[in-house]
Amino acid sequence: MENNLVSIITPAYGTERFIAETIESVIAQTYPHWELLIADDCSPDNLASVVKSYAEKDPRVKYLRMEKNGGPANARNLSLKNAKGKYIAFLDSDDLWHPEKLEKQISFMQKNDYAFTYTSYQRIKMEGEKYPFINHVPEKITYSGLLKNTVISTLTVILDKSKINNIQMTPGWGYDDYVLWLEILKTGIDAHGLNENLALYRVMEQSVSSNKPRALKWVWHIYRKQQKINPVMSLFYITNFSLNAFIKRVEFNK
Repeated sequence: MENNLVSIITPAYGTERFIAETIESVIAQTYPHWELLIADDCSPDNLASVVKSYAEKDPRVKYLRMEKNGGPANARNLSLKNAKGKYIAFLDSDDLWHPEKLEKQISFMQKNDYAFTYTSYQRIKMEGEKYPFINHVPEKITYSGLLKNTVISTLTVILDKSKINNIQMTPGWGYDDYVLWLEILKTGIDAHGLNENLALYRVMEQSVSSNKPRALKWVWHIYRKQQKINPVMSLFYITNFSLNAFIKRVEFNK
């Protein structure tokens, strides 16, 4: 297994309560070749001092600060601009990884020469209690498949920068991560799933994704304005997207 550097992209705003646990989950990785780029989006709490305290002890933890509040897409782009790794991973400032996440996923990518991978994950409550349902993932998803599904969770994604050009978020679409995945898959690259639960997604109260009507409006806008898909096909995709989201919600609430 090659010891390539992994750049971990972490936007942060208002998560002083969780950021230490997130950093600790990265420090605990069995794969030690990483840099954690935390972009402070002008957080109003004590987040900066928490991150800086870790950066002083471990130079792999790097604190960056936005000049002004710009949202997660712009914060991620600041981290991406400063990333030095061959691999790009994403981890939000309230989410967690299992210790073997990077080691298993990087090995999976190198063994199969994959450019884009994602894994299964589990949701946790704000206090850390785990929900019993595991979000399992398919072996592969294509561009058309992703238009119909929400199967890729950002905290599980790793991209090979040597195989994918211009890894950058596009602000203004609501789901900047979803737009990036679509843009990559649109080039003919497939995303490959490692069906192991390697990450913990914290379900926040009043999160962006919890507003279902707004979420569907954003997805429709991405289809029509960003991806330039005609109305008939957009209706087809959003019907499938909604159905898959409903099925996932039913499974989660069992």
